[in-house]
Amino acid sequence: MAVQTFPYSAFLRGPSQVLPSLDDADVILERRDDENLVLMRAERFEATASGLRFAARSLAILARRQLDLAEEVLAEELPWLHWLPENERAACVRELLADLVAGADTGLLLPFARNLASWRATAEVWSDPQLAHDLQGPFPGDGPELDRPQPEGSE
Repeated sequence: MAVQTFPYSAFLRGPSQVLPSLDDADVILERRDDENLVLMRAERFEATASGLRFAARSLAILARRQLDLAEEVLAEELPWLHWLPENERAACVRELLADLVAGADTGLLLPFARNLASWRATAEVWSDPQLAHDLQGPFPGDGPELDRPQPEGSE
């Protein structure tokens, strides 16, 4: 699907100049001081949402039945999975797919996006053997001992 971009101010000044673009494209309204907005026809939105639900559920079924194959498929899209230890790859795949299915069903995909970023950061740590080793501990002490705070006025 094509995408056309317009300044948000152009939409505010004359929506009739922007809305015809929705016949052939989704529209991004660029805002200077806030996140951009996306306009699309409801039919395309519903088609996208139902396609995402179908794909997420299909991939989750595949993962339940053949985890190795699901890991292989996801590794094509997420090459950093290779850096995770074997036992963490399966957990990563399960968690990401659970968040994706839930997000596709509810329309709330931010938990999936956050978890994806978290797992990627974890994989990046594992890619540096020294950093991964250092973060596994043991850690030297707990730091200096501090006096317990006293309630105000009890001194």
